[in-house]
Amino acid sequence: MAGHAPDAAMFERLAVAALNRLPEPFAQHLADIVIRVEEFADRETLDALGMESEWDLSGLYHGNPLTEQSVWHSGSMPPQVTLYRQPLLAEWCETGVTLEALVTHVVVHEIGHHFGLSDEDMHALEDQVR
Repeated sequence: MAGHAPDAAMFERLAVAALNRLPEPFAQHLADIVIRVEEFADRETLDALGMESEWDLSGLYHGNPLTEQSVWHSGSMPPQVTLYRQPLLAEWCETGVTLEALVTHVVVHEIGHHFGLSDEDMHALEDQVR
């Protein structure tokens, strides 16, 4: 229905579509990534990151980067990217960029942590995914 904010399922679809556009060699390492959508980060997460406001966090990578994984990590939870819907909606309204571009930006940034990429490398990867 017109006039309603995109729901969590729409955010998840946009995030999965962004993951599916990632080129090799990245794509081959994404099968186990879990995408989650929550309204806001919880206080514990914000405190751990030193953030005051729940509006300041739009996405988060949870897991061990590939550069730090070993056979000793077997049995651990799969890596996750969590998108925080309300902060993303606010940023979408404030910036005027498309929701697809915004979600892609956050997903690529968080996936960059999975690969241990620098911010510069993440921006280059994002350019390839657009």
